[in-house]
Amino acid sequence: FLMEPAMTPSKPKPKNTLRPTGKRPGPATPQTSTQAATLDLAPTIEALGLVLEMDRPADVKLSGFFRNYPKLGSRDRAFIAEAVYGVLRHLRSLQVLAEPPTPRRLLLAWLARHGGRNLREFEALVHKDDVDWLRGLKGAKLDEQPEAVRLDLPDWLHERLQTQYGEYLADLMAALNSPAPLDLRVNTIKTNRDDLLAALERDGLPATAMTYSPLGIRLQGKPALQKHPRFLDGSFEVQDEGSQLLGQLLAPRRGEMVCDFCAGAGGKTLLLGALMNSTGRLYAFDVSEKRLAKLKPRLARSGLSNVQGLLIAHERDTKVKRLAGKFDRVLVDAPCSGLGTLRRNPDLKWRQTPESVAELTVKQAAILAAAASLVKTGGRLVYATCSLLTEENEAIVEAFLAGHDDFRLIPAGEALAAQRVPLEMGAYLRMDPARHGTDGFFAAVLERVA
Repeated sequence: FLMEPAMTPSKPKPKNTLRPTGKRPGPATPQTSTQAATLDLAPTIEALGLVLEMDRPADVKLSGFFRNYPKLGSRDRAFIAEAVYGVLRHLRSLQVLAEPPTPRRLLLAWLARHGGRNLREFEALVHKDDVDWLRGLKGAKLDEQPEAVRLDLPDWLHERLQTQYGEYLADLMAALNSPAPLDLRVNTIKTNRDDLLAALERDGLPATAMTYSPLGIRLQGKPALQKHPRFLDGSFEVQDEGSQLLGQLLAPRRGEMVCDFCAGAGGKTLLLGALMNSTGRLYAFDVSEKRLAKLKPRLARSGLSNVQGLLIAHERDTKVKRLAGKFDRVLVDAPCSGLGTLRRNPDLKWRQTPESVAELTVKQAAILAAAASLVKTGGRLVYATCSLLTEENEAIVEAFLAGHDDFRLIPAGEALAAQRVPLEMGAYLRMDPARHGTDGFFAAVLERVA
């Protein structure tokens, strides 16, 4: 995604400017000094205004904006993306501080409060009255505001998360309102972690081995990777550490028949294929032909030969029914609210609603039931989301088990221990950025017993 892209150019080192210089789209905003020509924020304001319409995902709106202005340099794009997603993370508190919350005032408020800018940097850009406002804004307290405002959440979501997390919610939101790190997964078909770490170090990309995932590497910073030779030769894929652990929970074996039921662009499919050492048969199901098409170039880089993409119309497709009871392992990374990915997709907390979550839970229950029909006796089914909400997670699994006495729950901690993953868990996998440094993930491990 563009907002916290896994492979964005490195962010420029801060200079004594509010925006990197360069050609800009659109008309200039009024300036108060001849120096302001190098501090024009018009492109960022325009992009922010488009994203704040909230009619489409933020990364889609920004991608369209950048396509319309192809002469913007990489530093300009990085600055615009950082600022837009910074505003989205702190939108509710900024709306209070920036009243009236126009895109321009929201941007200036974010730069002053969260962007690390001092007042002298604003003097060449804005009117003296704005400087006085920003001076007061820098020291403004939100203590008297409701907690939902202080934590930058809509009221409905704050209510649900507060019920689940209590006092821990403040720590959780502080982590979710911060940018995500850049995680890589080693492709064991091509190399191993130690060798890749050494190679990245030689390439000037300092990195460390992850704590939990045996295949994980965390880079320092966010270097551009699209043209890196070790990306192009398939030595690694960009993948959050929590997502990598879903493969450890499913634990596919060589020669088995495995299904990634909601494959999307195939990040977890590639992980499963590597864990199977490119043996057996691995099906990647999805309802989107466009998403499956994105798997093809990744598959070509990976060196895997056991993957078959399969487009289905819906979870009840006849292609699914024909394969009933034939799979050793099935992964269901269900479509969800995505609220565990707010570090990368901060607009989701403003775009999701109680109604959209309710619609998703109906879909999740149907998908889990359909995927379960594929599992053979003794086989394993993993249900996962990147949601923080109980109704998308435990509630779905418990309702499924209540209606399917031919499945039992395997404690997630037990499944991880069997894979020698040093992570203590109870019945379910629950990960979040404050405790584990990952996106928010939920997973349940189920076994067919009859």
